[in-house]
Amino acid sequence: MSHTLRVVFAGTPEFAAAALAAIHAAGFPVPLVLTQPDRPAGRGMKLQASPVKRFAEEHGLAVAQPPSLRRTGKFPAEATAAIEQLQATPHDVMVVAAYGLILPQEVLDIAPHGCINIHASLLPRWRGAAPIHRAIEAGDTQTGITLMQMDAGLDTGAMISEARTPIHPDDTTATLHDRLAQAGATLIVEALAELERSGRLHTVPQPADGATYAAKIGKHEATLDWRRPAAVLARQVRAFDPFPGGVATLDGTALKIWAAAPVEMRSDATPGTIVEVAPEGVAVACGEGVLRLTQLQKPGGKRLPAREFLAGSTLAAGQRFQLPDEQ
Repeated sequence: MSHTLRVVFAGTPEFAAAALAAIHAAGFPVPLVLTQPDRPAGRGMKLQASPVKRFAEEHGLAVAQPPSLRRTGKFPAEATAAIEQLQATPHDVMVVAAYGLILPQEVLDIAPHGCINIHASLLPRWRGAAPIHRAIEAGDTQTGITLMQMDAGLDTGAMISEARTPIHPDDTTATLHDRLAQAGATLIVEALAELERSGRLHTVPQPADGATYAAKIGKHEATLDWRRPAAVLARQVRAFDPFPGGVATLDGTALKIWAAAPVEMRSDATPGTIVEVAPEGVAVACGEGVLRLTQLQKPGGKRLPAREFLAGSTLAAGQRFQLPDEQ
């Protein structure tokens, strides 16, 4: 099926690429794709194109990669050129998904139907850069996708539609991300079809209550503080997979912890103390309860199930992982 509604798309990571792929597959014309500049990545730190750029180039879509869209920012010439390109590109609506650049009001006003954002939370909860991580970390039992009409605020625009999904006890940011990416892709195609059909989208203002902010994840947050409850640390490990991982330091060596779960086990040991080493995992005393580490990684090594990790390790009961203020 082909459509006439012309969509400029702005996004960068895999989450956004799923939406762009769905919009393209549905037959909506995409005259221009905006994505962030190529970034150094991997062990060789070679410049790599974003997933959105890769999709666009594979499907013959025009791509622009301005470092900024703010004329008053660090890159005024590049921002001005990108804004002029947008103004010169005939389109009806702009769709934005995890783009990573601030859109000034001047840009929000270019498309006749404005800008629709695909946000990975049930707004107004978890506005901001890391809504998937923060929902798992906080112990939320459900999350979802919200489509909103963008305004100049941070994820404060009026809501168009939403899709909900439970957060399963074993969900990581990686698994939840993939479900939400597909939900967002489905939701945006439905909204674009409705916009084309009726010429408008019904919106509802976000509730005044319940707003929380999902701050960007920093590497410094990776360190596990064993004084916290085991259940909280287990959520942290799931929230930080695939980035930045949980970090536990033993005798000066920082291990990555990729999977862990609270276990029914009593211990009066100092938080951080290994209380049991078994093929099913390494049990560590916490401020409240005991956490069993079931997937670990040595520096320069691979993620391994506890059984395989222990085959090449000397971990023993009585050893103690360092606390953050001891490092």
